[in-house]
Amino acid sequence: MTGSSTPQRAGGSPAISPQGWLAGARPLPSPNQDERPDPQDISLLVIHNISLPPDRFGGPWIDALFTNSLDPRAHPYFETIHQLRVSAHLCIFRDGRVTQYVPFGRRAWHAGVSSFEGRERCNDFSIGIELEGCDSKPFTAKQYARLARVTRALLAAYPRLAAERIAGHSDIAPGRKTDPGPCFDWVRYRALLAGRVRA
Repeated sequence: MTGSSTPQRAGGSPAISPQGWLAGARPLPSPNQDERPDPQDISLLVIHNISLPPDRFGGPWIDALFTNSLDPRAHPYFETIHQLRVSAHLCIFRDGRVTQYVPFGRRAWHAGVSSFEGRERCNDFSIGIELEGCDSKPFTAKQYARLARVTRALLAAYPRLAAERIAGHSDIAPGRKTDPGPCFDWVRYRALLAGRVRA
């Protein structure tokens, strides 16, 4: 994601194109997206975790889920989820690589039944970022560093976003979802975001 040919914003954050694509991310468009009710109202960032199969990392399975090509024969767990139609805007993998499935100006199907500050249907006004991970294992330093850089780019590009409008999936769907989970270090992430510590 870094390199002299990658457009950058001030502070070293990656640029976002007018079409809503993050510079340096691998684009892999998901069919699981649609128009936002108000494309100007991007005002919430939701952090998730995902691992396929559960608690295992690597392989093509996250890409396959978000592109409706998950093979139910590849693992018993996949038999229960292969017909889901879900997506996120981005996934940050364990090594810090980023794949973008949905441009930010369009609605990704990541939040489900959800509410933030009394407003329901969070997909309408949020950006969803998945971290390859699970509730029981720490995330990597490369993931925190990349997440902070991507977040800074989003805050610069979308003025209705703010540091206080960043939530976990568990915050907007309490009792239904647990991610990003107890192993996600919110203090570390916010310190990186604010520039109080270095990655």
